[in-house]
Amino acid sequence: MLRYIQNMGRAFMLPVAVLPAAALLLGIGYAIDPEGWGGGSAIAGMFINAGGAILDHLAILFAVGLAFGMSKDKNGAAALAGLVSFLVVTNLLSADSVALLRGVEVEEVGEAFGVIENNVFLGIITGLISAALYNRFSGTKLPDYLAFFSGRRAVPIIAVFVMILLSGILYFVWPLLYNGLFSFGEWISGMGALGAGLYGFFNRLLIPTGLHHALNSVFWFDTVGINDIGNFWDNAGEQGITGRYQAGFFPIMMFGLPGAALAMYHMAKTEYKKAAGSILLAASLTAFLTGVTEPLEFSFMFLAPLLYLVHALLTGLSLFIAALFEWTAGFGFSAGLIDFVLSTQVPIANQPYMLLVQGLVFFALYYFIFRVIIKAMDLKTPGRDDAVLSAEAPAGAEEGEDLKSAHDDRYSRKADQILIGLGGKDNIDTVDYCTTRLRVNVHDDSLIDEDQIKSSGVHGIAKPGKNNVQVVVGTEVEHVAEEMKRLL
Repeated sequence: MLRYIQNMGRAFMLPVAVLPAAALLLGIGYAIDPEGWGGGSAIAGMFINAGGAILDHLAILFAVGLAFGMSKDKNGAAALAGLVSFLVVTNLLSADSVALLRGVEVEEVGEAFGVIENNVFLGIITGLISAALYNRFSGTKLPDYLAFFSGRRAVPIIAVFVMILLSGILYFVWPLLYNGLFSFGEWISGMGALGAGLYGFFNRLLIPTGLHHALNSVFWFDTVGINDIGNFWDNAGEQGITGRYQAGFFPIMMFGLPGAALAMYHMAKTEYKKAAGSILLAASLTAFLTGVTEPLEFSFMFLAPLLYLVHALLTGLSLFIAALFEWTAGFGFSAGLIDFVLSTQVPIANQPYMLLVQGLVFFALYYFIFRVIIKAMDLKTPGRDDAVLSAEAPAGAEEGEDLKSAHDDRYSRKADQILIGLGGKDNIDTVDYCTTRLRVNVHDDSLIDEDQIKSSGVHGIAKPGKNNVQVVVGTEVEHVAEEMKRLL
């Protein structure tokens, strides 16, 4: 089950990766004309509506993206099945269809069926079911006279009939489910700033498992009516409120974690300072500019779990403070400088530059708290343990020379070293990746050599479950993953 949920978290990143494009288009549009469409600038309107087109069809992106990402061989037929499934369900359960079935006016149907069209939660459900259908029936063989519809072609057809059945079930269940989910969202949002703080704390706490994506979908997208990202970039909602589940991340990712990195650098042993500095500086710049924090977080997450708990608490505190003072900004990808600059152009942003002031405070908090704890407890953060920074491959690494390809570039070398550390190609079951992590399933986890893996220069290693390994590579993970697949 854990493996399935982790794979789902990885698949979530496929549709989420489209959001930076929407943020860029909307940011440019509002920079040209803060009033947006109808404000007198056709060019601004073009950019704003182009970005809105992505957000307005986000549910379809999730249906297609999850169907594709959760399929066993990443085939386009799975994506097509996801699209077909979503269209069938949303049309059968639309307010117009339900009104026709009941013989009443559309206005009498109820709110639950009025939000079907672009409901991300429904997109997730249909995407996951479509992937399961593809994995089960993509090898289906039919009689010769129906051979054209065999295999992958059968999946979208099967999906249609399954979705008709699902629509019949959801006709009764959806209003109850919708009201329950909405109540959950209201419970958290009704807690105001405290709710935002709790969300921030659990968001960071779930990072090691990769399950934070499931939590994010509740608050960032239109699953329970919050839709914090969509409403912010659509310039809809309430100023000072919309964006509260995003704003508090900016002080953490742009300032807090770099402050922690500086503390770890200053606490490093003299002989390891240079090596630690290069690692921490690169990770800090990544966090500051793009909001991708995993390379930095994994540098201390397992070496010093107490520091990571402190990090989660401080993240919750940051979201609480930002929400309390109603300082808001938003992001399309993550809370880095690029998204911050773009979000300041959106009219609904409220005193976003105060987040920079808050960020300076959190830089100091992270620096001093991390420094004190590291010193008091003698924690083995980067630069305080030679094993952490070892760049030497273990003896016997040369035995894997036969794994190297003719394309012996830095990606293939890194992939080769990681593969050796994972026990060789015969020990690999599946290889996939998300934003910064390789997600690998192995046959025998006792064959894993973490020192060998670390010798490749990766940022960290996590084992969320038996036979499941996550290697934090960084932003070049896609290239490394492709090289590993080629080596296999």
